[in-house]
Amino acid sequence: MKIQFPTRKQTIFFLCIVLLTPYATHAQKKPLDHSVYDGWQSIGASGISPDGHFIYYTITPQEGDAQLIITTPDQQHVQKIDRGTQASFSADKRFLVALIRPFFSETREARIKKKKPDEMPKDSLAIVNLETAALAKVARVTSYKVPEETSEYIAYISESPSAAADTTKTDTTRTDEPPHKKPVPILHIQHLPSGEEMTFERVDTYYFNKAGTALVFVRNAAEKDSIGADAGLYYYDLATHESHHISRGKGVYKNIAFDEPALQLAFTADKSPEKSLRKAFKLYYYVPRQHTQDTAIVIADARTNGIPPNWYISGEGNVRFSKNGEKLFFGIAPVPRIKDTTLVEFEHANVDIWHWKDDYLQTQQLVNLRREQNRSYLAVTYPQQGRRVIPLADEQLPEVRLTYDADNEFALGTTDVGRRIETQWVGGSFQDIYAVSTTDGSRKKVAENIRGSIALSPTGRYITWFNRSDSSWYSHTLSSGSTVRLNSDLPVSFADEDNDVPDEPNGYGIAGWSADDEEVFINDKYDIWGFSPDGTQRRILTNGAGRSNQITFRYTHFPEDAGSYHGQRKPIIIDLKKPLILSAFNHTNKESGWYTGNGRNRRDPREIVMGPFRYHAVQKATEAENYLYTKENYVCAPDLYTTPDFSHETQLSHINPQQATYNWGTAELIKWTTPRGYAAEGILYKPEDFDPTKKYPVIAYFYERLSDGLHTYIPPTPTPSRLNISFFVSNGYLVFAPDIRYEIGYPGRSAEEYVNSGMEELKKQPWVDGEKLGIQGQSWGGYQVAHLITRTHMYAAAWAGAPVVNMTSAYGGIRWGSGMNRQFQYERTQSRIGATLWENPDLYIENSPLFHLSNVTTPVAIMSNDADGAVPWYQGIEMFTALRRLQKPVWLLNYNGEAHNLVQRQNRKDIQRRELEFFDHFLKGQPAAPWIDKGVPAVLKGIDWGF
Repeated sequence: MKIQFPTRKQTIFFLCIVLLTPYATHAQKKPLDHSVYDGWQSIGASGISPDGHFIYYTITPQEGDAQLIITTPDQQHVQKIDRGTQASFSADKRFLVALIRPFFSETREARIKKKKPDEMPKDSLAIVNLETAALAKVARVTSYKVPEETSEYIAYISESPSAAADTTKTDTTRTDEPPHKKPVPILHIQHLPSGEEMTFERVDTYYFNKAGTALVFVRNAAEKDSIGADAGLYYYDLATHESHHISRGKGVYKNIAFDEPALQLAFTADKSPEKSLRKAFKLYYYVPRQHTQDTAIVIADARTNGIPPNWYISGEGNVRFSKNGEKLFFGIAPVPRIKDTTLVEFEHANVDIWHWKDDYLQTQQLVNLRREQNRSYLAVTYPQQGRRVIPLADEQLPEVRLTYDADNEFALGTTDVGRRIETQWVGGSFQDIYAVSTTDGSRKKVAENIRGSIALSPTGRYITWFNRSDSSWYSHTLSSGSTVRLNSDLPVSFADEDNDVPDEPNGYGIAGWSADDEEVFINDKYDIWGFSPDGTQRRILTNGAGRSNQITFRYTHFPEDAGSYHGQRKPIIIDLKKPLILSAFNHTNKESGWYTGNGRNRRDPREIVMGPFRYHAVQKATEAENYLYTKENYVCAPDLYTTPDFSHETQLSHINPQQATYNWGTAELIKWTTPRGYAAEGILYKPEDFDPTKKYPVIAYFYERLSDGLHTYIPPTPTPSRLNISFFVSNGYLVFAPDIRYEIGYPGRSAEEYVNSGMEELKKQPWVDGEKLGIQGQSWGGYQVAHLITRTHMYAAAWAGAPVVNMTSAYGGIRWGSGMNRQFQYERTQSRIGATLWENPDLYIENSPLFHLSNVTTPVAIMSNDADGAVPWYQGIEMFTALRRLQKPVWLLNYNGEAHNLVQRQNRKDIQRRELEFFDHFLKGQPAAPWIDKGVPAVLKGIDWGF
């Protein structure tokens, strides 16, 4: 049965608030204030058991202690765990395991007292028997793991100051002793049904195999044991309860990997002296069931046949087996140069040398220094065929990707070597594509100068790519060497149809593959297409219903069907024999919902449910038709729901009942025509107690396009620097969020076209106070705020967060967070100039507010922080000092040590309060706060905040 949704916002509001009415009173609802933030709740992590019988979720306040709830789909309560987090179902589906955080107040107090890490409050472990709801707790647990597949075991590490654990007997003792200055980490391997466990001391690294039949762990040497006789890597057989010391000695053991049936084990280890500057990792191999092999053997090192001269085994490379167990992949790298420690530091220069032929700017090199120092290159060996290594990647072909199973012959190699300098102004690089043989390392060039997404098909039979240069999808058949353009002569675009930057558009991506690579499914803006990768057939999986109805359909890939294997993502395989669950978004009314499709017939997808909501965090039980998701709109908080078919749903959570006691609001889509005749739309937010006989101040908040978020819930949370819409609406403001569509070369003029015309349209309403209009924006929005106040006097107040005001000085600058030069941003992406500074300096000046600040009459507050890695804070300084000299009312907030968006919660609370005081003063006539009236001198910093 189809759910019947209300059609208009008043009824929608009722749907959400009706559940909260017991908490409301008949008195007038109060506006949100600054005290509400910490207690406002959200749904944190959630999960559904494989059989669909149990569900867990966390209810998390913005600040304070969370709750972990365990229930059934029909709302039968199982257990509640205060401060529970990081929950997992056991592989046998009979238990739930979670960590229990310390009380927020305890952690806060310890931070106030500046406790050392060992003295901080510790987590505990919770184990819930789902059949009996019994809850067991273990103190001072730092981590736990459960196997991926059916198993009755769990492993966890606890910290205990007690004496050495008995490694030969079971130990079910729980300890709640006080912290020790040097706590001893103890590994517990517990049989969940019986509670019996084995313990091993001095363990901090451990791994289950996929099936949960074995576990390996690294044991460290005792504190004063220089030899480390019992240190090393251990293999523990869960069936026989026997442990084997398979690699002995102190050292670094990393990249531990089982093959899928756990018949082989591999890892890297470095056992060189602790103070050695040059590490000498080796690749080790162990066969657990070969009783003649008691220890792991070295299968590859720097001297092994195939390792290039002056290269060695990398300790940073990922180790993994192919699914059939025949191949073992790992990383190799050039032997690094070692710093001369005999040099006296203060007698030598500390200098960065920039060279015009460097692949990357020095700033990028320094940002990525650790990554480059740890870079490894993929290689393969065949454990059953002797000591031979086949390098697959090197410095000329650095990126080589495998399929998920890695059983096929060819890997995908890509390289941008020789084309990296141009990323300074292009933003991305052009790639050459290679097919790399895993049997002999040979390479075959497939395509060159490709800028776009590149992928290897799940079975490794095809390489596909989207080329931004011609907006086309291509497929290369590895067996024949032929390449075809899949979307030739089709009447629709597979490139971003809404692209409005001076760069080639991206594609909409691959939805998935059918079994055995028979078909690849590719998205356009609205529909999903199926192509034979050899180019012989193509069809529209959604029958064109998306484009004809302005609905975007997307195949729903549930996290439970996903996964990764040693960093390799599991491919999306679409089973055409089953009904397809499609998410749907209507571009006309912004409603979302679900359709079902038939992948074998030419039929339109069938609507299950559509309505004025947004759906998120969709999950599915792997063994049952049970789904879990959150649903929200502007009035309804994102609560958790479960359903068997999306047409009948059960609400599991009821967060934020206090919302019913506050003056909330409504959101509606409005449309108008701009002065140049463009169709425009945006969101208008009104207070719940909106009275059309009154006049309201309006604040416009904008970035690029926001109207697709019409049905998004906006909690009253301290802002990173944006406008907190629900907070201002609750306090008697109208908030307008217009979409902006851009003309290349004229981003400022485009903001004028849409923002100003939208505000002029609102001024026609009798309930809008046309003399009390404000604007607020952050980053790109901050730039547009700065531009608008130089071109119009219609705004009574403006707030610009991290604005660029001088495109001429910003153009050649650095984005310190990435180390990249900013040229690409102006020529190709968001700033949308579309030319170099020397090709069209007039455009840079026209779009730079700095050169027009003498026109400003609007009071403006600027946030510009001294650790901003995206927009240099001197941009804010240029704006402030210019306006100050011009005697214009201006304020600048520099949150010390903060970056582009505020991270520290205390700073977020501070700016939220200042934004309200600022707009209340200029748009409502409230008295000016001291920081607005007189400022806060440096001598009072930390003493008086000027509120």
